[in-house]
Amino acid sequence: MAPLRWSALLVSAALVAGCDSGGDAPAGTAQPPVAASPGADAREPTVHHARCPADAGNCAAVTGRVIYVEAVDPDGDGDAHYVLAGGNVTAPGVSVIDVRRDLRPHRLPRPGELVSAAGPVYTGSYGQHQIEAVEVNHQRRR
Repeated sequence: MAPLRWSALLVSAALVAGCDSGGDAPAGTAQPPVAASPGADAREPTVHHARCPADAGNCAAVTGRVIYVEAVDPDGDGDAHYVLAGGNVTAPGVSVIDVRRDLRPHRLPRPGELVSAAGPVYTGSYGQHQIEAVEVNHQRRR
């Protein structure tokens, strides 16, 4: 993805995510699945929160809605990248997740779906901070 395209995407995502109340819980705390909205019916989408190990020093865990999915990585290693409206890893209210090949689901998430991921934070190929996922949970229906 070209640097200009990343910049435009991150600015758009920050504007969308600015409406998010945030509130990721501290690592190691048990959390129930997150419903998409209060008072949701039994078929409302949910996702289990990913968590960092208690002893991890360079780890972040985020939960948010997918803004963009890069399904085909230009370097050809088979990973995918998600841009989430949630967390503050890449920009305020925005987190980029690098999902390696063995963690990719059969069907990649679509924009608007819930994803939760945790892993160490590293600098990506465009200079952005991103989570190198070691745990990824995708939206499901109850």
